[in-house]
Amino acid sequence: MIRLSNISERFRARFGGIPRVFRAPGRVNLIGEHTDYNDGFAMPAAIEFYCWAAIGPREDREFSIYSEEFSAAAEVHLGSTAIAPTKSWSDYPIGVALELEKAGFRIRGANLLIESEVPMGAGLSSSAAIEVATALALTENSGASPDRLQLARLCRKAENEFVGARVGIMDQFVSLHGQKDHALLLDCRALTFKSLAIPDSVKLVISNTMVKHELASSEYNRRRADCEEAVRRLATVLPGIRALRDVNLEQLERHRELLTEIIYKRALHIVSENARVLDSAEALSAGDIERFGKRMAESHRSLRDLYEVSCRELDLMVDLAYQQKGLVGARMTGGGFGGATINLVDARHAGEFKEKLGKAYQHETGLVPQIYICKPAEGAGSVATSEL
Repeated sequence: MIRLSNISERFRARFGGIPRVFRAPGRVNLIGEHTDYNDGFAMPAAIEFYCWAAIGPREDREFSIYSEEFSAAAEVHLGSTAIAPTKSWSDYPIGVALELEKAGFRIRGANLLIESEVPMGAGLSSSAAIEVATALALTENSGASPDRLQLARLCRKAENEFVGARVGIMDQFVSLHGQKDHALLLDCRALTFKSLAIPDSVKLVISNTMVKHELASSEYNRRRADCEEAVRRLATVLPGIRALRDVNLEQLERHRELLTEIIYKRALHIVSENARVLDSAEALSAGDIERFGKRMAESHRSLRDLYEVSCRELDLMVDLAYQQKGLVGARMTGGGFGGATINLVDARHAGEFKEKLGKAYQHETGLVPQIYICKPAEGAGSVATSEL
């Protein structure tokens, strides 16, 4: 409860009063990358890195925010029709407030202090954690009670329309629905999931490369446009398809001539990645960890060669992981162009794996990576200040 105590004290020092505190986890995606905005399948897990939000009500309709990470403040009037994005951290909480308003929830004025321990730029969904923590805090502060699926959709819409990143719904969904010691087999069209237990025999080891290339955001949107173009072209011969989730490998190969080489490669990754996710879920349910690891390796190669969202540092981190004792499987995780890799490691060797991988990567790059041994966490919720 040390962190809760600290954020409550910092809130009182800045705004006065006793806040309510909420937290939302980041996530790691075990397999199923870039499938969410194609209505496909993914296998995320919430992790024990949180965005914390302390909130107190105001009598006016001002929304005043302070970020511990950026040591910066922002304030907007919730009734204003002239609020525009500033391309800064504050776009995430402000965008959520605006989407809640547009959805019919009259948001009460509030003071909000945000503190996040989710590493930024690592592909662990720090933005969704901010959005979800903010959404929970604002709705509770306003006496509103949207369900969690509606919150996930509104948080995604805020990032799509106000922030301008065309993300899918996976990150917000798992931040709200995560389950301790389980990954989720998520159907990104139906927005339903199946819980998959992560066995005690393995650990999730996240390796942050400490790089994030500037082209990440623009290239992410370009990949989504490529997928949409593939659907448009394939729909001329496959009537009724709505997304690449509706296309199987045989259909894609049969109609390959309709696609440019680049668009074909993007579509091939999505179609094959969906199949890998479903096979990985079967492997995990059957306790076949080795098979799961093979699917992870295939996923990374596909992201590197077909979707082309990896980079030198991610590839190096994966290659070095395969040289370490205890590795089951490794791949990049997140949008790409830097960020982190996810490694499935024999629990008996996790500590040694972390130490040796870190030294090997530092030797090759001069960068000191952040490496975390994690386990799946519960989804977002309030934290009782009565426990202090």
